[in-house]
Amino acid sequence: MSNEYIPKRSMSIHAHPDDQEFSIGGTLAKWAQQGCEIISVVITSGDSGSNDPEYDASYKPILAELREKEQLAANDVLGVKETVFLRYPDGELEPTIELRKELTRLIRKFKPDTVLAGNPEAWFYGNEYLNHPDHRAAAQAACEATFPSAGSRLMFADLLSAGYEPHDPKRLYIHGTEKADTWVDITETIDVKIKALQQHASQVPADEVRKWMTEWAEEEAKDKEMKYAESYKVMIIKKDEEEKT
Repeated sequence: MSNEYIPKRSMSIHAHPDDQEFSIGGTLAKWAQQGCEIISVVITSGDSGSNDPEYDASYKPILAELREKEQLAANDVLGVKETVFLRYPDGELEPTIELRKELTRLIRKFKPDTVLAGNPEAWFYGNEYLNHPDHRAAAQAACEATFPSAGSRLMFADLLSAGYEPHDPKRLYIHGTEKADTWVDITETIDVKIKALQQHASQVPADEVRKWMTEWAEEEAKDKEMKYAESYKVMIIKKDEEEKT
């Protein structure tokens, strides 16, 4: 598949503030610059994202508010048009029917032609990172909402009666997979990705972000005739008319 594909409207679905910037920020920035309308869905507000011994549970609402502000700032850098916070508890996410239904509603509401989500099968990255269970839960719910729920007329029939007509996204971009088949050249937007990630100052050291992101993007682009890349497995759910011929 060509890495020049630019959707008209895309939806990014992730568990926490900053997940999107770490994983697909360069792609979103590139698409936004090409006129793509982007909706960012953040399932939790990252209210468990601190190990500072000075804080207890009473700090969680304060941290959630801070992290939402950071996400809005990051989305502004990327060119995201709209941000949706679902405010599920951080660290307790499960791929429930309730969550899948809510994501189905959002897909039907905004009607993206492309959805971007994580890899629900990813447990381990190398020997140093054990994937967060919220990431897997968010990815599973996002994939299942994209297909079959969003396009199935009588699935979640109360959504239909509420006016949310079925909608089939054309593509599902899955990041964080070792079985990638599509690489997006983010050479021209790597700086935008870095700046967006730096907005998450409560979570990442701003002075180290550039080193991390350029190293990762260089590794993704290896042998692909591009300097920096983000990689995906792309599922084609609904072909355009020109693709059928």
